[in-house]
Amino acid sequence: MNLGALRRGLGNSLVQAFLVVIGLIWLTPLAGLLLSSLRSAEDTARGGWWTTFTSPGQLSFDNYAALLENAGITQAFWNTVLISVPTTVLVVVIAALAGYAFAWLDFPGRDTLFLLVVALLVVPVQIGLLPVAKLFGQLGLFGTIPGVVLFHVSYGLPFAVFLLRNYFAEIPKEMLEAARMDGGTEWRIFTRLVLPVGRPALASLAIFQFLWVWNDMLVALLFADSSSQPLTVELQSQIRQFGSNIDVLAPGAFLSLIVPVVVFFAFQRHFVQGVMAGSVK
Repeated sequence: MNLGALRRGLGNSLVQAFLVVIGLIWLTPLAGLLLSSLRSAEDTARGGWWTTFTSPGQLSFDNYAALLENAGITQAFWNTVLISVPTTVLVVVIAALAGYAFAWLDFPGRDTLFLLVVALLVVPVQIGLLPVAKLFGQLGLFGTIPGVVLFHVSYGLPFAVFLLRNYFAEIPKEMLEAARMDGGTEWRIFTRLVLPVGRPALASLAIFQFLWVWNDMLVALLFADSSSQPLTVELQSQIRQFGSNIDVLAPGAFLSLIVPVVVFFAFQRHFVQGVMAGSVK
């Protein structure tokens, strides 16, 4: 065998082994949380989750049955869905329209307005928390799910518009000109041509926005009340009140974690392709 080919093969094997080790390390907390969620509070008090490998009889789904009877966590889960899904849809739809306009429509002040949108990327979320909270209080949105959704949409749009504008700008100009010569309206071009071509970027944006909102606690902690708080806030509240209630907290935490993990792994190819394509022009 050629010495160079042997070295390359050995190098690839080392890289693959290293990636496998990193993957196992990354998945260890998830596996630990899953096994902890399947153990009783008594078993958890007696030993760590790794003892299930020698005593698999500890595992059962009783904790998840108890979780379904916990009104606070189940309501918080549906609140999280009602916050994350509308936010993701609104951000993707509005950003797609704005991105197409910034990329291919001529209107006064287009470049200046786009620079303003880009400048908003550097504004920390924390700066707007108190002023927006005061405004929402005057509008009657403070402590409501629509208020949390509106805040996430407003702060998610700058990055979303920046990403989609750069992606749409890569579409060959000749394709759009040919569509216009065939009598296509801007709306028809946008829905029939731009959106199908921009599917990877749209998918990556939807995943990114969903993960960010689903895992958020800072915004929800301030803008949501007890009836509209998502799962992250509810779990934090129950940890403070019932720190030893591990048989409910562990499955609740795993439920909060597994949804974004499944979403990410299901669409990671679109996520990587869209972000890489939209990050540079």
